[in-house]
Amino acid sequence: MPLKPSYSSENLMLPVSDPPNDEDREWLLKADNYKTFQTRRIYAAISYMSCAVLLVLFNKAALSSYHFPSASVITLLQMVCSCCFLYVLRRWRIISFIAGESVIMSDNSKGFVPLKTLKHTLPLAGAYLLYMLVTMESVRGVNVPMYTTLRRTTVVFTMLVEYMLVGQRYSPSVIFSVGLIVFGAFVAGARDLSFDAHGYAIVFLSNITTAIYLATIARVGKTSGLNSFGLMWCNGVTCGPFLFIWTLVRGDVKMTINSPYLLSPGFIVVLLFSCILAFFLNYSIFLNTTLNSALAQTICGNLKDLFTIGFGWIIFGGLPFDFWNVVGQLLGFAGSGLYAYYKLIGR
Repeated sequence: MPLKPSYSSENLMLPVSDPPNDEDREWLLKADNYKTFQTRRIYAAISYMSCAVLLVLFNKAALSSYHFPSASVITLLQMVCSCCFLYVLRRWRIISFIAGESVIMSDNSKGFVPLKTLKHTLPLAGAYLLYMLVTMESVRGVNVPMYTTLRRTTVVFTMLVEYMLVGQRYSPSVIFSVGLIVFGAFVAGARDLSFDAHGYAIVFLSNITTAIYLATIARVGKTSGLNSFGLMWCNGVTCGPFLFIWTLVRGDVKMTINSPYLLSPGFIVVLLFSCILAFFLNYSIFLNTTLNSALAQTICGNLKDLFTIGFGWIIFGGLPFDFWNVVGQLLGFAGSGLYAYYKLIGR
């Protein structure tokens, strides 16, 4: 019996993103269905930005307010919690890992994901590990304003990687909006353009690994036969052991055990919310990248920075006012808004 189109969520209690097949494309040609699909894409983008802003605030509270010594351990705990959530949701028949497959049908399989499919997602796991390790190292060599400035140029690297991997081309309107974002980023950080060759190199390498990771999500998501939850499961199962070994080698586990706030109720609550938000953030990244594109995910990341700076200023303070910084932030906001507008009108 043929399956319903994967863009229908009747088989699942939580929304998933499946690679479109021929039946889906015919379904999307209808005006009402296309409008519904566009609404899902907007919700996916908003969900990502909301989770990302909240996660940054909780991570900052854990690392700064409670002086937690290791970001790697927090990342490992978040990954373990995500795998546990996925296992429980799958066992309770709330979600499925296979694209277009109902939870009843997938219960007949011996395992969650076939070994062949797990091997197919290895490039995604490798891209994630490289992205994570380089990104954590990139904050050491440059100051925070310049780090934020250089990281926003990720959008250019994403466009280049998508072009090299899948031949993706963009309209002049999209290229203009991306250029405005990058220009705004450099205006915002113009007063902190202190040159550090090693620090700059690491940040630009981080931009490249981020672009590769997002493009890999988009590519593997369309060829693996997995939905967003399946991609998350394979990523966690594959990367978890490597990340655990990494934390042992670096001595992060020992530092964590000796942390003075490890058993503090406030820290435990912050860490718990951090792990929960990380699960929803990873899900929204896969959902947004698959429903929209790797470039759209990067644009949402730039737009998210504006809200992160605003809420961080209100909650944590310590951000001095600078006219050109505000101008640069507004230019970046305008570029992100133009990109969203051009996508909505199909330009």
